[in-house]
Amino acid sequence: MEIGDAYQGGIIAYILQDVDPGYVAGETHGIITALEDQGFAAWGCFEGLIVGTSTAIGTGAANTIAIVNSCAEAGIAAKLCDDLVIVEYDDWYLPSKDELNKLYLNSEAIGGFGNYFYWSSSESVDGFAWEQRFNDSGQFTNVKSNASRVRAVRAF
Repeated sequence: MEIGDAYQGGIIAYILQDVDPGYVAGETHGIITALEDQGFAAWGCFEGLIVGTSTAIGTGAANTIAIVNSCAEAGIAAKLCDDLVIVEYDDWYLPSKDELNKLYLNSEAIGGFGNYFYWSSSESVDGFAWEQRFNDSGQFTNVKSNASRVRAVRAF
């Protein structure tokens, strides 16, 4: 099992290391990315701050649930991921800032990414959330009402 291998509805994008939350010695866990983008969407919750979103590895699923439960807008990035079903897998989510950075760092082995800006599920401040630039490795904040690429992930 390696980064870039097809597995459980997607491609292995990252394998947890001993410094990562959720790492279990002797077991293999990590992040799977969907094979293609889920679209181009706004982040949602344009005004206000969702309490409790995090940037850390292992927090994207909880962030996604918080966004979906707090935002009334249709077609937002987290909702596209939360609604996704590939094969029998329905536990997809919008990756956190740090999870998304691992996708960027392994993007050559994973394949399928363009030189676009992708939303994370991590807020920064009121009205802004973190994005990953796949053209130059940068992470920066963007206005949540702006549309960017969306790529769902799931944990294994």
